[in-house]
Amino acid sequence: MHETTNPYQSPETEAIPDRPLLAHGSITETMLVHLKKASPWLRFVGIVGFIFTGIMLLTGLFMIPFTTTYAHVNIPGFEQFSRVGLVFNLTLLVYGFGGGALCFFLSFFIYKFGDKIRTYLRTGAESDLEIALINNSRLWRMLGIICIVGLSIVPLTIIGTIIMVAAMILN
Repeated sequence: MHETTNPYQSPETEAIPDRPLLAHGSITETMLVHLKKASPWLRFVGIVGFIFTGIMLLTGLFMIPFTTTYAHVNIPGFEQFSRVGLVFNLTLLVYGFGGGALCFFLSFFIYKFGDKIRTYLRTGAESDLEIALINNSRLWRMLGIICIVGLSIVPLTIIGTIIMVAAMILN
């Protein structure tokens, strides 16, 4: 008896669930070793980020008096330099506070990720690992948003530069 298959028959496949089934205790020893190696570095980078946050905020605070000083400088022949100085100081002010806020949250998520991994390695509580992974997810989401915003600023910067150069040439 020779079995023949119908070439026009629809294919048969197994039903696969949308989500893979999770088994408790599915973290391997190798995973634990790598988590243990990463935890101190994550906490270190988080602490360094907090230090940079402080430096950025201090830079922003330090620039506040200079933004008002440059606005009132009237040196004959150097008016354009006072405007450039004002723009530069306003940029540092925005960098200090905006960059400081971004740096703080990124550092916070990095530090909490490393800290919760360390806690998980000591206690073995799955809730600590969940919180660590939540902070990891928040970190990467925020970095993705920063990349999108940064990429959208590039064309605006190019257009603004072209307009400024054209204005300087025509002036």
